[in-house]
Amino acid sequence: MTTSDLDRLCITALRCLSIDGVQKANAGHPGAPMGQAPMAYVLWDRHLRHNPTNPTWMNRDRFILSPGHGCMLLYSLLHLTGYDLPLAELQRFRQLGSKCPGHSEYGHTAGVETTTGPLGQGLSNGVGMAIARKHLAAYFNRPGHDILDYMIYGIVSDGDLMEGVASEAGSLAGHLRLDNIIYLYDDNHVSIEGHTSVAFTEDRLKRFEAYGWHTQAVSDGNDIEAIHAAIEAAKAVKDKPHIIAIRTIIGYGSPNKSDTAEVHGSPLGKDEVKLTKKAYGWDPEKEFYIPDDALAQFRKQAARGKEQEAEWNTRFAAYEKAYPELARQFKDWQAGRLPEGWTAALRTFAGVMALSTRSAQA
Repeated sequence: MTTSDLDRLCITALRCLSIDGVQKANAGHPGAPMGQAPMAYVLWDRHLRHNPTNPTWMNRDRFILSPGHGCMLLYSLLHLTGYDLPLAELQRFRQLGSKCPGHSEYGHTAGVETTTGPLGQGLSNGVGMAIARKHLAAYFNRPGHDILDYMIYGIVSDGDLMEGVASEAGSLAGHLRLDNIIYLYDDNHVSIEGHTSVAFTEDRLKRFEAYGWHTQAVSDGNDIEAIHAAIEAAKAVKDKPHIIAIRTIIGYGSPNKSDTAEVHGSPLGKDEVKLTKKAYGWDPEKEFYIPDDALAQFRKQAARGKEQEAEWNTRFAAYEKAYPELARQFKDWQAGRLPEGWTAALRTFAGVMALSTRSAQA
């Protein structure tokens, strides 16, 4: 099996797991995962630094699926790469008590970095995460001891970019030159109401360029080498956040529903599922099927992640030896421990005062 064949197999596995989860639940959004699978695969296979066996490792890269309605893609990635998310949970997508709710929820499913439901929120959360990393690195890092250098990656959608909160966050990210953000924009031109031509025709990349972002475009959402090259190019540009518009087809592979609003928010239907799997070269009778070669490729990340965290632990040990007080403070911050006597620093007020809250800060 050549690398390109293996890549295609892994991408098809992502697509079909997402299709099957939505179809079994008889609810959900299959179209986005079908179009986004190649970009997600490239990012998780070649770029994202994370440890599935320790989802809370501090220096992991963060991944945000801002269009949370397409969360079967995220659940498929988490299962395939070895997080604590059994296949049985994917088969219970959108069912009461499942680890795979209809929108991914932080704290409920291992590996989910933020709750995404309202469009634009995930994109904006990522800006906050990038600010937090920049602040922590400025406070804790020392020459020769960069203990915090993780990236914020995300997939964003047309719906995300339509929202005002995304514009505000995007403007702030450009102003702050947050070069630790790389967003892959699923530029599929379709929303749940129909084609975006009815309401959303601005030049999105020009808008983000005006905010101070580094922008790129990939014309074919199935061209994984072009996507990989664009991510590499983004990493090389400093002092700007990054957005890469990747032209995709929503519901890619569906003979009768691709590139339509119908595939955005409804299951394909049993007959269309079989036709789509045939178009992918997949066995149409198999459900939640994961070929051994695909699973082995995805599970390589578990071994890589352990090695990446072990390397970081070695770096942190050297940091702790050189800067013991900073290391102690870092551990306290991560554990949520406040310093002794912190309440003494709180300001007290006697009686009722005509004082604005913005002036009442300590």
